[in-house]
Amino acid sequence: MSSHHIVRAKQEPALLILSLNNFGDEELGQLLEWSPTLIATPAVAEQLVVYGIKVDLIIANPDAAFNQSDVKWISLGSKTELQAGLDHLIAEGYPAVNIITDIFETELFAAYVTQINIVIFHHQRKIYSISSGFNKWRPAGEMVEVLTPGWEVQTQNLKQTAPQQYQTIADGITVFTFNGDRIFISEEY
Repeated sequence: MSSHHIVRAKQEPALLILSLNNFGDEELGQLLEWSPTLIATPAVAEQLVVYGIKVDLIIANPDAAFNQSDVKWISLGSKTELQAGLDHLIAEGYPAVNIITDIFETELFAAYVTQINIVIFHHQRKIYSISSGFNKWRPAGEMVEVLTPGWEVQTQNLKQTAPQQYQTIADGITVFTFNGDRIFISEEY
């Protein structure tokens, strides 16, 4: 039996890179491991080409200059790069995306979390939205922060260490419950 993995289109999360500042080469390599559809801004695409990494789609207005063959363009129109990238992925039927960015504001992502599974890598943090009842195995001592303000959150196997910050009590399953649709949490990666 062969040990080769066959990855079908859209089976793995797409990778949307809006900035590579504060993001290490090793972490980038891990996200590129399964050859995701790679979307970037022109500035980030130039950085990636230096490393020999091929970009599939560039988010920019059509007059932007970029020197790579076989690249497709996502037009900005009146949207932000984030909006244009997410709207394209949703329209194309992608179920998930990993996003590397320097900017995280809950409101920017909240409108999309019911349409596509989003994981955000921002300043050494992994951010994602959860629904009530979310559970995950964590090692003792791991820190988790609730980024959506104003929610009363109940937890299991987590102790609150500061407002909206929690630490895993013991190795095992942690649980978040709350009233409402979805909240964002972050953890170190």
